[in-house]
Amino acid sequence: MSNLATFSSANLPAVSTLSTALRALEQGAGTAGTVILKMDKTGHWVFGADQTEVEDDATWAVNPFSFVHGYIAWGDGEVLGEKMTGVQNPLPELDAAPADARRGWETQIGMSLKCLNGEDKDMEARFTTTSVGGKKAVQALGVAIATQVEKDQAKPVAIVKLKKDHYVHKSYGRIYTPVFEIIDWVSMDGAVEEAAPEAEAEAAPAAGRRRRSA
Repeated sequence: MSNLATFSSANLPAVSTLSTALRALEQGAGTAGTVILKMDKTGHWVFGADQTEVEDDATWAVNPFSFVHGYIAWGDGEVLGEKMTGVQNPLPELDAAPADARRGWETQIGMSLKCLNGEDKDMEARFTTTSVGGKKAVQALGVAIATQVEKDQAKPVAIVKLKKDHYVHKSYGRIYTPVFEIIDWVSMDGAVEEAAPEAEAEAAPAAGRRRRSA
């Protein structure tokens, strides 16, 4: 079957402007999706209020025009303030952080993705992060897209799988970090090449979805 990664072209800048904007992520550290995507402390990718676990074989299209940067202020488990803008713009100006913000304003970057297959096909998600590992993952993805655009503006959309890495912190033990594994590049209109029939035949039946506590 064919997968489509189609994004509306309305109000989007020219693909040729992507490279400079995305490379700014590397120095400095859109559109919100339908659900919030994140990696939990156990290294599992989850989304939504129910913390539904992402399917292992899911592939995602990254909207190259959705990369954002800015600031967020967290209270006790809730967002007290957020100032975000597209990476083609300067970072937002800051006023005083909300009084109950535990860490004041924190730098945040992110982007939007669309699921291409499985139970969550066509679901759009927003991924934002303030962690060092998360920022590095988004920066690496942004630079990869910039490099691709410099080579081939016709295919600026990265198709990725959501993976993980980890390191061992001397105080907190194993810390998981996100990885966006790029497996293909497609156009904004997005047709992905037909999957080989034998590959689809070998696909295992979907297991029951696990919902993880927040």
